[in-house]
Amino acid sequence: MSILKLSAALVTVAALSGCAALPPSGEQPPAAAFDLVGRVAVTYDGRAFSSGVRWQHLHGGDEIWLLTPTGQALAHITADASGATLTGADQKQYHAGDVERLTRRALGWELPLARLRWWVRSEPVPGVPAEEALRDQQGRLVRLRQDGWHITYTHAAGAEGGLPQRLDMARAGHQIRLVIDSWR
Repeated sequence: MSILKLSAALVTVAALSGCAALPPSGEQPPAAAFDLVGRVAVTYDGRAFSSGVRWQHLHGGDEIWLLTPTGQALAHITADASGATLTGADQKQYHAGDVERLTRRALGWELPLARLRWWVRSEPVPGVPAEEALRDQQGRLVRLRQDGWHITYTHAAGAEGGLPQRLDMARAGHQIRLVIDSWR
């Protein structure tokens, strides 16, 4: 009988600890931490922008550097639960509640960071319906339509895991190509 009580207690503890790990209803779990280096090219409103990029995503927030070919910072973006700040090469700062509004205002194009935290790791955003999620024979995401964005993934030949080498994202005349040179 004591073994039965012990088993019931362990099951109860496991169930309760599992519930503690779940985010409150309506919130997304945090995206896994990563650090990447690559290049970004953006086409919007008949204009174009390209730069190097370094993106460090931690559970507490994001830090993104848009870089010249020689490594000089064009812009430094920080984002956390309190909002987002962009500091330009001229040290002028812009602030907004989120990166999407911030980049639209400061750069003229939207960086969909809240969703890109997931997409860059070849994952649909949890809790947001995907209109399309196509996977290859290795189970890697190759095409995704979610939240109005169309994302096409390119994976390195023979690469292990699902991390992509390139993302091509498009929505309403807005195109972003992210080429990832290295993951850290």
